[in-house]
Amino acid sequence: MRYLELPTTKRWSAIGLGTWQFGSNEWGYGGDYTSGPDSEAARIVRRALELGITVFDTAEVYGFGRSERILGDALDRADADPATTVVASKVFPVFPVAPVVEQRGVASSGRVRRPLDLYQVHQPNPLIGDRRTMPGMRTLQAAGVVDEVGVSNYSLDRWQDAESALGSRVISNQVSYSLVSRDPERELLPYAAEAGRAVIAYSPLAQGLLSGKFDAEHRPSNRVRQMNTLFLPESLRRAQPLIDTLREVAAAHDATPSQVALAWTIHRPEVVAIPGASSVEQLESNCAAAEIVLAPDEWTALNEASDRFSPVRGVSAAVGVARGLTGL
Repeated sequence: MRYLELPTTKRWSAIGLGTWQFGSNEWGYGGDYTSGPDSEAARIVRRALELGITVFDTAEVYGFGRSERILGDALDRADADPATTVVASKVFPVFPVAPVVEQRGVASSGRVRRPLDLYQVHQPNPLIGDRRTMPGMRTLQAAGVVDEVGVSNYSLDRWQDAESALGSRVISNQVSYSLVSRDPERELLPYAAEAGRAVIAYSPLAQGLLSGKFDAEHRPSNRVRQMNTLFLPESLRRAQPLIDTLREVAAAHDATPSQVALAWTIHRPEVVAIPGASSVEQLESNCAAAEIVLAPDEWTALNEASDRFSPVRGVSAAVGVARGLTGL
């Protein structure tokens, strides 16, 4: 495993574990991903710790608290070392004023059964600014409920405003980042590299698009993916040259397209990728990506293939998603 160089008390692994799927019906993972010593969730978390993963990401909105409870139970059953494990959760910012943030932070900490190493604002609230949110974060830090503060889906300006409101560093910004979602490269990644911050990449495999398992004739049945315009037939056809490039690079490393896509994401030393895992085997495959070092020509080829990909957008995309969901 590789680790980031951050001014934090604990080391952050370059590959983490996203746990949205724990206890969340929308992914269709079923009862094996709930609490218990023999649950798949417990096996995944135990193996993640063995492989050197330190970052475990959840949120109060994932399964309405079930993901937090399942993760906390799995960490306890695995005897996870509190001195090395980074447990990250998020407050859902419906009304993120300081007293609400404080109450929700305490509740999340209770569900995971430990202090929160990273507590993030899940989305920027368009009506309530961070000057009303961050005092709650400061209180949680002072009480020892929260160590580091982070944000999610923030622009650079709002990230920096949040730091001003907190009066200290906001260590991370969790955003969508992958070969098909590269906007963070414009401002967020340069700032993180310069300021000693981290970008946490969710959906680093674009919900499985970059695995190469799907094409226009073999679309996903999962409803979450069906609502994503990346999985429209035309988008899948347009993605094929990028998938072909992933396969070519993967063949040179005796790896899979997913592993190469993850290796690309964490190629930058300020990035943590948090893919989910539906099995121990998938988790092990994700972790192996940290050992892949892309050659300069491979890095260039992947970037160029990414630049050429343009999914279906606009009205056509909306109509396509609606038709897929209704079966028309």
